[in-house]
Amino acid sequence: MKKIAIALSISALAVGGVAVAQGQTGATTRAEVTAKTDQAFARMDANNDGVVNAEDRQARALERFAKLDTDNNGSISQAEFLAMHEARGERRAERGERMGGKRMGRRGGHRGMVGAMADTDNDGTITAAEFRAAALTRFDAADADNDGTVTREERRAAMQAMRQARRAQ
Repeated sequence: MKKIAIALSISALAVGGVAVAQGQTGATTRAEVTAKTDQAFARMDANNDGVVNAEDRQARALERFAKLDTDNNGSISQAEFLAMHEARGERRAERGERMGGKRMGRRGGHRGMVGAMADTDNDGTITAAEFRAAALTRFDAADADNDGTVTREERRAAMQAMRQARRAQ
């Protein structure tokens, strides 16, 4: 169960990083994906030991808790929770997002693929190399013309293919 939670956390960050790399054109290069993936891995590796595992996940959870517990009393009050919720809504509004995490005029992406693919040796930890390889495998699968750039059209086609494959299963 912990492995699934780690995979989902990792994939959410990786997908978010790729979305940032797309910029205004909607196209993403392999180099951009590599850079964003490495940045995302560095953020997730809380103890800088070169792997993302349950310890990193626990450290991130404690960081998030400390951020919410503004009066440092060891518990989160309703007021602290509501303040966090309001701040999140303001940040989304600044980015032009609607509630539910989808950006205006854009559909949300599939979450879970990169993290689920990343732990190739099934040891419960994900190294930077495994994480990068999983992201690039997904990128290469979407890069239909093998030109090192995934366009919006290629991304849509890849998403459709993944949906059809899931339905077939």
